[in-house]
Amino acid sequence: MLRYAFSTLRFRKGGFIGAFLALLCAAALITACGTLLVTGLTGKIKTERYAAASIMVAGDQNVHSVKVKEKNGKKKVKHKAKPLDERVWLPADLIAKVGAVPGVKAAVPEREFPAHVVTREGRIISGPDGKVSLGHSWESAALTPFKLVDGTVPRAADQVVLDRELASRTGLKVGDRVTVQATGAPTAYRVSGIAAPQDGDLREQSSLFFSAQEAERLSGRVDQVAVIGVIPEQGADQAELKSAISSALEGTTAQVHGADDRGAVEFLGASKARVQLISMGGAIAAVSLLVAILVVVGTFALSIQQRYRELALLRAIAATPRQIRRLIGREAAIIGLVAGGVGAVAGLPIAVWLHGKFVDFGTIPATLGLALSPYPILAAVVVTVLGAWAAARLSARRVAQIRPAEALSEAAMESRPFVAKRLIPGVIFLVVGVVLLFVLSILHTEPASAPVTYLCVIMLSAAVALLGPVIARAGIAALSAPLRLSRISGYLAVANSRTNLRRFSGALTPLTLLVGMTCTIIFVQSTLGHAAQSQAQDGNLADYTIASSGPGVPGEAADKVRDLSGVTGVTEVVRSTVRVGLDKFQIQGVTPEGLDKTMDPGIVSGSLKDLADGGMAVSEVAEGIVGGVGSKVEVTMGDGTRVPLTVVAVYDRGLGFGDLTMAHDLVAAHVDNPLSSAVLVKADRTKEELASAVSDYPGVQVLDGDQVESLRADQQQSNAAVNFVAMGLIIAFTAIAVVNTLAMSTTGRTREFALLRLVGTTRLQVVRMLRLESLAVVLLAVVVGTAIAVATLTAFAIGMTGSAAPYLSAIVYAGIVAVAACLALAATMISARISLAGKPADVIGARE
Repeated sequence: MLRYAFSTLRFRKGGFIGAFLALLCAAALITACGTLLVTGLTGKIKTERYAAASIMVAGDQNVHSVKVKEKNGKKKVKHKAKPLDERVWLPADLIAKVGAVPGVKAAVPEREFPAHVVTREGRIISGPDGKVSLGHSWESAALTPFKLVDGTVPRAADQVVLDRELASRTGLKVGDRVTVQATGAPTAYRVSGIAAPQDGDLREQSSLFFSAQEAERLSGRVDQVAVIGVIPEQGADQAELKSAISSALEGTTAQVHGADDRGAVEFLGASKARVQLISMGGAIAAVSLLVAILVVVGTFALSIQQRYRELALLRAIAATPRQIRRLIGREAAIIGLVAGGVGAVAGLPIAVWLHGKFVDFGTIPATLGLALSPYPILAAVVVTVLGAWAAARLSARRVAQIRPAEALSEAAMESRPFVAKRLIPGVIFLVVGVVLLFVLSILHTEPASAPVTYLCVIMLSAAVALLGPVIARAGIAALSAPLRLSRISGYLAVANSRTNLRRFSGALTPLTLLVGMTCTIIFVQSTLGHAAQSQAQDGNLADYTIASSGPGVPGEAADKVRDLSGVTGVTEVVRSTVRVGLDKFQIQGVTPEGLDKTMDPGIVSGSLKDLADGGMAVSEVAEGIVGGVGSKVEVTMGDGTRVPLTVVAVYDRGLGFGDLTMAHDLVAAHVDNPLSSAVLVKADRTKEELASAVSDYPGVQVLDGDQVESLRADQQQSNAAVNFVAMGLIIAFTAIAVVNTLAMSTTGRTREFALLRLVGTTRLQVVRMLRLESLAVVLLAVVVGTAIAVATLTAFAIGMTGSAAPYLSAIVYAGIVAVAACLALAATMISARISLAGKPADVIGARE
């Protein structure tokens, strides 16, 4: 059978191109997603600042949960850990413990905080290419190491050393006066020196160095250090030294990291990005695989349908059902092996492109390099081969089991009845899809809702694939009257569609998936973003918003506005994340005084008056996890500090204001950047008067009150862009499947077109017939795909926003429909030109 399989492939190349392309795209997607997944699991994070320290001591950046279960007299310990978003600081007394370990030449403390140079024009300078700018104590310069190239070290509180790259960009030199915006009010310093790293300028950050006392003041962390870098004595064994330091720190929460882990200590964002890549890569791979199965099964079904006459003839000359299945299975395995190999290699540049886009969006830092591994390639090839084999065997079941005489009869008529057996799995998929819609409507968090959302679309699209002939029959019946307005071409389009419902439904499935999946991916983000913006807008009572183009708004600027007459409310807002148990929540810290004048989060129970006295307000979504008014909760702040709080209020505008609300000073004390992201002002003053009050603060500007929503919308749009790029690959794959399926369907009808032309139908009439058939498929696919998308989006909106009204854009929707129509018409018309190129008599003769 293997020899016959190769012979079939050699003489029927055109019939297998469609299946080959579908499998190739599937393998490329699996490789790309698998590479992202491997990067999250094993990707190395490069270090910059800590290049000279072979061992780093840092705080435990995870919150832990340990559960002990006893079953049949045996105890089973289950340990879970989730990452924290802010830096976990260490007690300063650990420096002496680390320094006393034999083999340690120096234990170097690091204090790290935001610090930006301000130009004479008031412009705040960021790091290279818009990246971070950080302040440090000069004693930590040895961790890189930085060496002075000019001037002296900073000894006084008003002295600062700049790195060479930053000094070059700003034109500053030793002796110049410079304003620095750090964690408080902007302060003037004298440049005492210029320093440069030993191995070249840093690419991921700018560095400003202060005296030890000033660095401690600016960090806001008394008797604490961010990390401790270990410079070993010459010849010290690294493994033994790491073990000795771990023993010396036993009983503390400090963790010891070797040379391979220094990057994760330096770049906390890279560690978070690894977790995000694991979840994102896994989710995209899972959705891609399900879409691929749906597409590949349909492609093979169409391929086998076009070979029905050939396979029927094999049955007629005594080929057994087993031999037919083995032949088709081996053909598919060969195609899958070749397509999988080519697609797996093609997936690598896609992975590189995705990694680059995520770096551009700021989702992952450039220091987290792409990890290339053979495992995603092997997995793509294996999955492609097995998927092709299974899809082909599944599609060949009917032709293999049918009696030879019936097979020839059906092949001659080119009409096969709808198999009732497909009703059962079709109804099962439909029921599963409906159940998932119900589940989706009761999910209230985006991480939980996202995978269920896309699974709903796939399950309902699978139901369409199985029930396609039934849907096609109903659709053709509804469209027959308008189609017949074109006397000849319309009549032929209706007759052909009714005669071959399988072919019609085969083209319907990928188009339905394209419309449904595209609408869902796009409008999920718009629904969530619009709901969040609406809630924030409805709850914003402020007349003005004070924001900053730099790291944030200093508290001194808010105090200046607070002291003005006519100002009735000033609310400073700082944002972060916390964990209650292992559950992660977005929080806002707000100044309680005058809060009712600037903000209305929609209180449904309790009051915000006790927020400053160990109180916390929660959204209705968080209430189900944290508890209602009066509940005592231990909250793990972003830096790992555990704080007992009491729930004093519950509000219903969680999307607009975050799931938890706490006092501003509490949140600001446990974040890396304590400056306010926004200050809301209620005042009977003009914007110009407020701007004059904060004119001494670089980068600070006064905006209209409603512009606070646009500031949050920018962040939401950045997050949405990541999802669009990731899921856009699936949309592209589905679009290719649409073109592929329609092209296969049209080129497989060459004999039919020749017969039509021999009985007197003109070439133009055949083209018009195909155009009307394509429009009928597009119209039905748009209706069914839109129904799937609307049902899914409505369930999503009910769960996430509490409203059964998803936010849809008519212009975007029209664009989706137009793209689907253009793809369908282009694939059909181009294939039709090829199929109609030959003379009808020659085509019939060649086919016979």
